[in-house]
Amino acid sequence: MTNEPLALDEAALLAMPPQDYMNAQQLAFFRQRLEAQRNELIKNLASTGEHLRESEEMADPADRATQEEEHTIELRTRDRERKLLHKVESALNRIERKEYGYCKETGEPIGLRRLLARPTAGLTIEAQERHELRERQLGN
Repeated sequence: MTNEPLALDEAALLAMPPQDYMNAQQLAFFRQRLEAQRNELIKNLASTGEHLRESEEMADPADRATQEEEHTIELRTRDRERKLLHKVESALNRIERKEYGYCKETGEPIGLRRLLARPTAGLTIEAQERHELRERQLGN
């Protein structure tokens, strides 16, 4: 017999009673989802580097401008993915510390539906809204 929790699907996860929140099966579910996301992001980052190194020099100024714009868009996308990778790593660390699924600000459960939609969430919706409101107020 193995200690590894059985794999869940989203429906089984949501069907669990509230007192089972962030049990071993749920943590394993989110760990697997986050690890898959991390692997995809790492693969994308590596392919961008290869793609940018492989690009050929264009003689036509219009073609060169198009190529530069494509590279700029690709680099912006990869920068967003790099930031997301940091959030994924942070979420995986919270799983290891058994802090995953609980708001970093209030300690309240974040909720399975929110975590399914955004596995890297570290705040409840209410705490996130307060955080965004403070950012807007300080930014003005």
